[in-house]
Amino acid sequence: MPTGDRVERERELRRAVLAGEEFAWRTLYDESFAGLYAYVSWRCGGLRDRADEATQETWLTAIRRIRSFDPTAGSFLAWLRGIATNVLRNQFRREKRRMKPLDAEPLAIAEIQERGERVAEALATLPSHYEAVLRMKYVEGQSVVSIAAERGETSKAVESLLSRARQAFRQAYRESE
Repeated sequence: MPTGDRVERERELRRAVLAGEEFAWRTLYDESFAGLYAYVSWRCGGLRDRADEATQETWLTAIRRIRSFDPTAGSFLAWLRGIATNVLRNQFRREKRRMKPLDAEPLAIAEIQERGERVAEALATLPSHYEAVLRMKYVEGQSVVSIAAERGETSKAVESLLSRARQAFRQAYRESE
């Protein structure tokens, strides 16, 4: 959908939501849920419980802040992803403060959960441009050529950015040990 059409459509849906029209929320939800959940799940290292909780908190925040959504600044899904990023950062901060042992869980499950949490924590520390290009490549499955076209960059520049983003992720992951 061309940007102008998307902006006008999302502007109308926002107006309808603010007027109390249930169909508008349903439309925004139905069109955005899968993309938001894939993004949150990826940021959570595949930990389903954490992804479910963060997705729910993201929607609750979006409901409270719908007045601040500006379609000219980006798509509704991009706005939701921004909220989700902050929700996850806050969750990680809270958890670090109250670190609890995983003694009661079998070792294999605890290891899987710990690895997923380390992945999620490492992703949360990355600069937004690194996170965005990794998401485009590994969550959305875009090719380097399509990422370059979307970002208005050369394929070589995107390959270089991906390389730096992967290196930053590896370092952040190692530091989370």
